[in-house]
Amino acid sequence: MNNQKKTERKQFDEVMVPCYSPMPMIPEYGKGARLWDQEGREYIDFAGGIAVSCLGHAHPSLVNALKIQAEKLWHLSNVMTNAPALRLAKKLTQSCFAERVFFCNSGAEANEAALKLARRRAFDIYAEEKSEIIAFHQGFHGRTFFTVTAGGQPAYSDGFGPKPGDITHLPYNDLPAFEACISDKTCAVIVEPVQGEGGVILADDAFLQGLRALCNKHHALLIFDEVQTGVGRTGSFYAYQQTSVIPDILTSAKALGGGFPIGAMLTTRLFASHMKVGTHGSTYGGNPLACAVGLAVVELVNQGKLLEGVKEREVWFHQALDALNAKYNMFQAIRSKGLLIGAEFNDTYTGRAREFLSLAGEEGLLVLAAGANVIRITPSLLITKEEFDEGVIRFSRALARLQKA
Repeated sequence: MNNQKKTERKQFDEVMVPCYSPMPMIPEYGKGARLWDQEGREYIDFAGGIAVSCLGHAHPSLVNALKIQAEKLWHLSNVMTNAPALRLAKKLTQSCFAERVFFCNSGAEANEAALKLARRRAFDIYAEEKSEIIAFHQGFHGRTFFTVTAGGQPAYSDGFGPKPGDITHLPYNDLPAFEACISDKTCAVIVEPVQGEGGVILADDAFLQGLRALCNKHHALLIFDEVQTGVGRTGSFYAYQQTSVIPDILTSAKALGGGFPIGAMLTTRLFASHMKVGTHGSTYGGNPLACAVGLAVVELVNQGKLLEGVKEREVWFHQALDALNAKYNMFQAIRSKGLLIGAEFNDTYTGRAREFLSLAGEEGLLVLAAGANVIRITPSLLITKEEFDEGVIRFSRALARLQKA
């Protein structure tokens, strides 16, 4: 630890807009799947910055990539391109269906670009009236006004005045409801292959196949929001690669920078052609620092050994959570896709996910919630068995305390 004066948690309440309610402790540094606060207390990190720190904290390859690029170029305006952005774009197009990439700074911005592209393409080819966007209840696509409205959680979008129009929300995994709604006025459908914020709900493959077929029929673009599921999280580089469906547009962020802010919209050459010069942009999108780190992330993650390791670790967590549930009888369902894991409380403990988060933090464990009733786990894809085992011990202690509360 350095010798700087300790920062007090109370300063948050004095200087920050109160959008968040952070934990009492302030992290100081991290290594792998462990964090230490200013007091030197250690935490096991089962949260990974909400599926962001895919290679853990301070991974040497990412630190090295950042240091090397930091001594070259930090920023260029978008009247120029740069080598790290081109290398990363090439690596991404080699890793999935896409042929073109638009870089931005976050998942919300990637989804904003995707939705704008879908509407621009419909406007160019068909008519202004072909503007409907279909999304799904309990979805989450970001916090810009457009993307938060597309997300199917009104609590996040209510209270800000008139919302962007022509957005329809339907039940997730309900293909008959979707078939009854989609029409030739639909320009795009946006869906998460696994709803992360919505409770770690997995899409049925038949549902995704139906979306694809009906989008084709009505000339609508199918957008996969892989902000949370992408870059190795589910055991393949992108989650769609474990399905029989290929989207028209895919959005990526979170783990793409391993902790450094970056987002990307990926699509085909044909659809990308509707975003002509001046139709969209980003001051910081594709900056050399972010892209240098992103390239290091992609090169490390998109390897068979690492992706197989994700599936192996998924088994660790499932076995541990099943054993804990046999002991405490607190969960009605445990759902997962790779290392995106949700444990849903049963009726006895309903609505207590946030309470559990606080108790886990007191036990030296960082986890997440997905709504009021689901504990969400999104650790480093490289979490070691030792880190995992210690985390499970702390998880068990927090469950015991919740049961006694």
